[in-house]
Amino acid sequence: MLKLYYAPGSCAVASHLALEHSGVSYEAHKVDFAKQEQRSPAYLAINPKGRVPALITSLGVLTETPAILAYIAQCFPAARLAPLDDPWQFAQVQSFNSYLCSTVHVAHAHRYRGYRWSDDEAAIASMKQKVPQTMKACFEEIENNLIKGPFVLGDHYSICDMYLFTITNWLEGDEVDVNWFPKVAALRQWMLNNPVVQKVLKAQ
Repeated sequence: MLKLYYAPGSCAVASHLALEHSGVSYEAHKVDFAKQEQRSPAYLAINPKGRVPALITSLGVLTETPAILAYIAQCFPAARLAPLDDPWQFAQVQSFNSYLCSTVHVAHAHRYRGYRWSDDEAAIASMKQKVPQTMKACFEEIENNLIKGPFVLGDHYSICDMYLFTITNWLEGDEVDVNWFPKVAALRQWMLNNPVVQKVLKAQ
């Protein structure tokens, strides 16, 4: 059975949503960051990176959200979580999710984890101060150029929407108003009304 290791509210929400939408049986295990469980020997034996998500499969442990989302979509094609039969469209999925992972998530992380990039307190404070501006710029790009509407890929709900929803929920903490981005806000509200999404959020 697949086992997902997650922390509530983290980027692992996206993988949790994909598993639930796939209809597969799985186990979800909470990693309590407040107790530093991500640094425990037991968890580091699963994921030496000390981060979430981590997905235990029959072949081994898979990490990194874009990889996990693609794996779930490909393993359970009947759920239609991605356009698997169209190489170009699937590449668009990978492109969008890579942008969220490599650019948007990193911009957000400068608020809480500036120590990853600098030991200078003034530099860390400067990075934190910059977050509202950089996150707003990221979501302007998403709103204006990346969402085809009403979902990221157009008419088809996919793993891209699950990942975007996860990061959109961080905006308030980053001092960015989601209502500045009507398409993003509408998608977020649609997902909040989705019973599967509600189930996952309640479980977390």
